[in-house]
Amino acid sequence: SVLSRYENQITILSDYLEEFPETDEPVWILGRQHHLNTDKSKLLLDISARLWFTYRRKFSPIGGTGPSSDAGWGCMLRCGQMMLAQALICRHLGRDWQWEKHKKQPEEYHRILRCFLDRKDCCYSIHQMAQMGVGEGKSIGEWFGPNTVAQVLKKLALFDEWNSLAVYVSMDNTVVIEDIKKMCWSPGQSSSSAHSSAHLHRSALGQNKNTAGLCPGWKPLLLIIPLRLGINHINPVYIDAFKECFKMPQSLGALGGKPNNAYYFIGFLGNELIYLDPHTTQSFVDSEENGTVDDESFHCQQAPHRMKIMNLDPSVALGFFCKEECDFDNWCSLVQKEILKQQSLRMFELVQKHPPHWPPFIPPSKPEVTTTGAELIESTDKLFELEEEFEILSV
Repeated sequence: SVLSRYENQITILSDYLEEFPETDEPVWILGRQHHLNTDKSKLLLDISARLWFTYRRKFSPIGGTGPSSDAGWGCMLRCGQMMLAQALICRHLGRDWQWEKHKKQPEEYHRILRCFLDRKDCCYSIHQMAQMGVGEGKSIGEWFGPNTVAQVLKKLALFDEWNSLAVYVSMDNTVVIEDIKKMCWSPGQSSSSAHSSAHLHRSALGQNKNTAGLCPGWKPLLLIIPLRLGINHINPVYIDAFKECFKMPQSLGALGGKPNNAYYFIGFLGNELIYLDPHTTQSFVDSEENGTVDDESFHCQQAPHRMKIMNLDPSVALGFFCKEECDFDNWCSLVQKEILKQQSLRMFELVQKHPPHWPPFIPPSKPEVTTTGAELIESTDKLFELEEEFEILSV
């Protein structure tokens, strides 16, 4: 009953969101500029087209015996889903694709949605993300931080042959151009370098098979940069560079928020960030017999939330998508011009060569599959047991 009152309170508050103010300042949403005075309707359409993932209830228990709702703990996982979904939209439908209620959508759109449904056999479901998080030291039902969700997406993507993404998560605030190009041009041969916990999910994730993932050439890049932009509060010196990232055509926004309260930031107006809020609990939705999904609850059709940048927790993760190599080269040029132009306190570093003092870079690849069958991890205890066994074998 306490949870129900909490959910109802969120719903009531969301009905009274402040409209955008009258201003001549531009609004930036994921690399697109809008002007409130002339195209406010286009702005709202652009925002509502983003896939919106929120808490859900009444899905099948995670791991067979775990929670059947992620209310109260799954907000960062949902934000990670939103960032990844935006990358898949750009990959298959293009950044300028728009969603309209009751309008027929292409099959690729429904296929993207099916990747995120709350089922154990969907490759980026809450089930898969929560269980993969155990390998990152997070119990099922425990809150994730931005870096943890980035690492989980990186591992899950190894099994997603249809979307065939190369996911690069930067280390030590440093993006290495050489490593990214090596990964995106990698033939993707199997190796044991991927984490053992990823091996446990091979059956559910192997469903997304398509020859598109086997074609030679540049593998579309999902680039995630976890950052700490201050100690207890965001350092004002980073604000301009942070805002500049939302202007880049490759932008997927940012993961962050406040302690234990995650949001998906998609743009800004002045010194206010615009974000999609996952803290609304909706009922589980499954796909129809024909493969389509009743998608109305996956699009936020209200004015979006805003918050002052200075209220942002300093722990964030920036996201970018580069479908072609030229997109990545362009992103590198923009970073050199707009992010690294200031010599003091750079938000992150972009270097050409792999740092010699780092361990050698090995592009992550899908582990070899030696068994088949729908394997399910029935409990976190079993998962830890299997991971310990793998570590012993590795030694």
